[in-house]
Amino acid sequence: MKTLIIIPAYNEEASLPGVIRDLKASVPSADILVVDDGSRDGTARIAQGLGVTVIRLPYNLGIGGAMQAGYMYAERGGYDIAVQFDGDGQHIAGEVATIIGPIAAGVSDIVIGSRFLGKGEYKAPFFRKIGIWVFSSVLSRILGMPVTDSTSGFRAANRTVIRYFSNTYPDDYPEVEALVLLHKAGMRIAETSVMMQGRTGGTSSITAGRSVYYMVKVLLAIFIDLLKK
Repeated sequence: MKTLIIIPAYNEEASLPGVIRDLKASVPSADILVVDDGSRDGTARIAQGLGVTVIRLPYNLGIGGAMQAGYMYAERGGYDIAVQFDGDGQHIAGEVATIIGPIAAGVSDIVIGSRFLGKGEYKAPFFRKIGIWVFSSVLSRILGMPVTDSTSGFRAANRTVIRYFSNTYPDDYPEVEALVLLHKAGMRIAETSVMMQGRTGGTSSITAGRSVYYMVKVLLAIFIDLLKK
């Protein structure tokens, strides 16, 4: 199946070379798209030098804008599967086959790679761990299924979801809200166990203070989505 790996990247020049090399080695049949989200470093130049397609956004839109740009590219390119893959080195290229398996089999519309389903020893920072627990508890009730890693940015989508997300995608901190929107649209959502690791370069933008802001903002967005017809 025609597969596109979308890497939203903001100032990831340190980790991006290793990420792209690993993807090319592990998933040689897939195309790779780097969405440079207004980086101030050499992210775009490095990606182009490694022979992958690059979309350069004029300024920093956030993960939501970067991913929607990627889904628009996937929809126009006729891709069957789109994989969201972080540029900071946390995701492992060898696990791509794991998350696209249920998509290729036609049993799920979107698959989230979970760090907490028993595979590996991933340890989230304290405040992020609290946020993940809150979001997962809320989503489990809304979706009517257990959700263990609602904030995971490692996920695979089929053509139906690609088309949906190319038109509708949350703007900021989108991972949790996107699942609520898909549920309301009748999409089949699944989780599968994957291994992840610590970032290999750069620093996270999610501080303790931003974690609290993130939690409140996303919860409000979810409840607003539920009230909409």
